[in-house]
Amino acid sequence: MAAKQGEQRTRRRLSTEERREQLLSVGARLFSESPYDEVWIEQVAEIAGVSRGLLYHYFPTKRDFFAAVVERESERMLRMTAAVPGVPVRDQLAAGLDAYLEHVQAHAHGYRAFHRADAAGDQAVRRVYQRALAAQERQILAALAGDPEFGPLAERRPDLKLAVRGWLAFTTAVCLEWLRDAQLSRADVRDLCTRALLGVLTD
Repeated sequence: MAAKQGEQRTRRRLSTEERREQLLSVGARLFSESPYDEVWIEQVAEIAGVSRGLLYHYFPTKRDFFAAVVERESERMLRMTAAVPGVPVRDQLAAGLDAYLEHVQAHAHGYRAFHRADAAGDQAVRRVYQRALAAQERQILAALAGDPEFGPLAERRPDLKLAVRGWLAFTTAVCLEWLRDAQLSRADVRDLCTRALLGVLTD
């Protein structure tokens, strides 16, 4: 009994934020491997080594949990693709895509989970996903509008918003296929996505 108590004392307790991050990481992996309906909240608790009661303390429902996973991945991707003030879009595009693709590789489970959300039957979860994509779209459009080269073009292109939306879908499809069968190098994927966006903008 004393030995068990000593082990409990030496085991570091996770902070609230650390525990939440641990649970979301487990969820990202499970949701990336299986459809939404096939992931059980009990699995998350078991893998994380916590009680179901503690998990429900952080996330009252499975929908809340999945939505939090999606939001976490969205925030990561928005930070990764943020425009650099004062640097032309053309100059920073390759570097931005490099960083983005590095993130995709390093967080493959979370990336898959994020994009699996659109197929989830729960409309509330789908809305979280759609808001995340809309935020990415706005971020790209704002960068283009403020760019010396592409800003004037943006004013003359009523189809630019739709074009950016299409490019995001293209990039997502490319990245998901790349994770499934990585025959191309990261540089190859970067160049493919770069050419696709520049082709849309300059066509």
